[in-house]
Amino acid sequence: MTAWFKRKEKGIQTSTEEKKDTPKGLWYKSPTGKIVESEDLAKNFYVSPEDDYHVRIGSKEYFEILFDNNKFTELDAKLTSKDPLKFEDTKKYAERLKAAQKKTGLKDAVRTGYGKSLGKDLVVCCMDFKFIGGSMGSVVGEKIARGIDYAIKKKVPFMMISKSGGARMMEAALSLMQLAKTSAKLAQLSEAGLPYISLCTDPTTGGTTASYAMLGDINIAEPGALIGFAGPRIVKDTTGKELPEGFQSSEFLLEHGFLDFISHRKDLKRKINLYIDLIQNNPVRKEA
Repeated sequence: MTAWFKRKEKGIQTSTEEKKDTPKGLWYKSPTGKIVESEDLAKNFYVSPEDDYHVRIGSKEYFEILFDNNKFTELDAKLTSKDPLKFEDTKKYAERLKAAQKKTGLKDAVRTGYGKSLGKDLVVCCMDFKFIGGSMGSVVGEKIARGIDYAIKKKVPFMMISKSGGARMMEAALSLMQLAKTSAKLAQLSEAGLPYISLCTDPTTGGTTASYAMLGDINIAEPGALIGFAGPRIVKDTTGKELPEGFQSSEFLLEHGFLDFISHRKDLKRKINLYIDLIQNNPVRKEA
């Protein structure tokens, strides 16, 4: 997992007179060791220009990329999880929720936006991994279901951006119920004749993969994304077989027919709208 490059106050010290004010997060270091200015990273769709590494981003950044001029209406913005099971392990679940909300500024692990993409209406549900590992709880399932309902009501395409560690075990069966719930809603979207685009990003795992992430009319992914149900060790122990290198990468899944294509983040907006235009028999739009 990558991290923002931070200066440690060890070793050679700079005198106060020589120090300059440096904004936090000025530099980013990719897994291959490439360092890039954060401003340049943002301009390049949060992709490291030297090694093409797609930095893990959240709903804020994806909405910036997909919606025209970053203008959209957020749906069900105040919906939050409860703790019906009064779950507690090393920490109370209610406390974990409050801590995650305070740390991330998010209400839960998914946000829904409705706006225009290349001039046409689109509903986008996007998961945020930084909120309890993008885990799928009852609020995540409910917001996705409501997002689909809104797309049906407005008669517009629906897009899901998955980034998840799987089901939220602190909600037990309530979490697992979201797999069936969201899948049933997607069936209604299909019956309404509306396109569903599923984008798998790093990581897309667990119950997310077992439900809506792989049910798209078109399933796409970002380069190098980890996509799978269980971790490599569990799969190996269960099957008792040696696994191919990179068998859970988006490239491997594309080669074996689980994905329709892999899109570089800079091409994402154009490609999803090209698909929508083609499947709806509309004139092909071009980026301004």
